[in-house]
This record gives sequence, structure tokens and C-alpha cells, in this order.
Amino acid sequence: MKKIKKILITLLCLGMVISLAACGTNSSSKGTGKSSKKIVIAEPVHSIGYLPLYLAIQKGYFKDNGLDVEVMTATGGGHVTSVVSGDAWGNIGGPESNAMGNSGSSDPIKSVVNVVNRANVYLMGATSLNLQPTDDPEKLKSYLKGKTIAAGRYGGSLNALTRWLLMDIGLDPNKDVKLEEPADPAAVVSLVKSGKADIANGAEPQIKNGLDSGAWNEPFYKFTDLGDYAYSVLSVKESTIKKSPETVQAFVDAIVKALKVVNDDHDIAMEVLQKEFSTTDKASLQAALDRAYEDKLWSKDGSISKESVAKPLDVVKKTGIYKKGYSYDDLVDMQFVNKTNK
Repeated sequence: MKKIKKILITLLCLGMVISLAACGTNSSSKGTGKSSKKIVIAEPVHSIGYLPLYLAIQKGYFKDNGLDVEVMTATGGGHVTSVVSGDAWGNIGGPESNAMGNSGSSDPIKSVVNVVNRANVYLMGATSLNLQPTDDPEKLKSYLKGKTIAAGRYGGSLNALTRWLLMDIGLDPNKDVKLEEPADPAAVVSLVKSGKADIANGAEPQIKNGLDSGAWNEPFYKFTDLGDYAYSVLSVKESTIKKSPETVQAFVDAIVKALKVVNDDHDIAMEVLQKEFSTTDKASLQAALDRAYEDKLWSKDGSISKESVAKPLDVVKKTGIYKKGYSYDDLVDMQFVNKTNK
């Protein structure tokens, strides 16, 4: 009897040890039992444009590469400061935001893979204005002069592009229009609908939300027509690149794979969108996806060209938001994308 008790106690203890060991193990990679490295990516807004990032998470591309990726939304420029502070491993956003955040830093943020290769924002006018699509400078000037424009937060990409366009067509952003500058991109819909703004600069899903609510008509101006434009790139600290190049490579590999799927398989893209934006109806998501494909939104292979970086940096320079200049090599590191695409 004593012998049986001893055996039972031994088995019980062994079971507890196994159980505790299982609790202390991170999620496995490729079913091998290897632990996944947890990393956090900060985004300035939850955007349909970031679909490749969400797809890589949902479809397990990161986990296949030994990574457990979580996305956190940090508005008002927090996507940059959270990387600087160490609260996030990396961020998604414009290289110009990184350039501003890098000022005086001994550990700059560097972009390692492209995602959104177009300036995927648009100008919409209140339905009462009935503004027709145009890229004619004189027509745009007549559309915008004297209007109140919901342009997004000062220093952000939407705001910078709005100011750049106004200056490009010969208007003074500080005198010829009134700019509303909300930190929350979604606020532009209510500003136009309530009559507090005549025109809004926005992206999906805000465009469809405004269309559905009757706030505005289809966009009358597309910034996507500017061509290759590094609008949303994924970036990490230089110290991360030096200390953990294998992690950065695994991350880039997963994103490039996701980019190819997003560009080639519209059904999977919609499937991921529906899960990521579960409260948005399918018709709205389809409209957003159609717009993205029509305007060639996503990078094909993750490359960030010098020309695509020059455009957003020229925008912030011309508007006076950031005048300190930049070096492409200080902002971008293409070694990982080049290795992936070999």
C-alpha cells in the first residue's frame, strides 16, 4: 500500500512539473515547440492601408518565422515616441515622421520595409458643394479658397499634404483657408457632417463612412496620383538592427510574403479585412479594397526607393514642418528586403 502511495505521489508531482513547464512556454513556431519572440508594432491609426501587416498576423506568417506580433494604436505621433521610449519594437508610418523623431537622437529609427507606396489620402467636399473630380490647379484653387478644411493633426501626413497642395496651387494655408486639425483621423467625418468643415482630407474607412452618412460625395482629389510615395513604411531603431538582425530579417520576410498575397489574392485580402474590421459592413470594405487596388496602394516587394522617400520629405520641407534635411541612408536600410527578394 505504501509503495502504491509513493508511486501515485511521484506521478502527481511529475504531472505538476510538466504542467508548470507548459505554462511557462511561449507560443510555438511551426509546431516545433520553439518559443516565439514577442514584438509590438505601433500604428498611428487603425487603417485599411495597413492590411499587409494585419494579414501577416492573421495568416501566421510571423509565427512561422518565430515571431509573436501585436499591434497597438498610438495617435498624435505616439507611433514614433513609443519606439523611442521602447514601448514598441517598431512602427508603421511615414519616413518624415521618423526624421522628425530622430532629430538629435543617437539611436535613430530606420525604415526596413515598405507597405503603402502611395499617398493614400483624398479630399472630399461636403455634399452641398458638389465638387467634381479634378487635378486642374485653377479649379482646385477655386474649390479650396476660403473654405474650412479638416486636415488632421499638425505634423501628420494628412495635414502636411493638405498644406503642400494649398501652397502648390498658390494658396496660403494660414490666410486663404481655415484648417481644422483634429488628432483623431475619424473626427473629419463629424466635422464635415456637422457643418464645422467644408472639406476633409481622409482615407478609408473614413471615406466610406462619410459617403454612407451623407457627409460628402466621392473624393474630388486623389493624392495617390503623386505616384510612388513612401507613405507607410515599417521601421525599427538602429540598435535593434545591430543587436537583432535575425529578428528584423524574420519580420521583413513575413511582410514581403504578405505584400505578395495582398496584391495577388483579393479573396484572402477581403477575408482578413472582415476579421480586422468586424464592425464595418462588407460593402464598405469592398469599396475600400476596390479603391486600394485601383490606386495601386501597396508595395509589390517591400522596396523603399530614394524617389519615394524624397516626396514626403519635400512635402514637410516645403510646408515648413521639418526643414533640417535628411539622408536616405540615415532613414532607410534595405539590406533585409534585398536579402528576402534575392
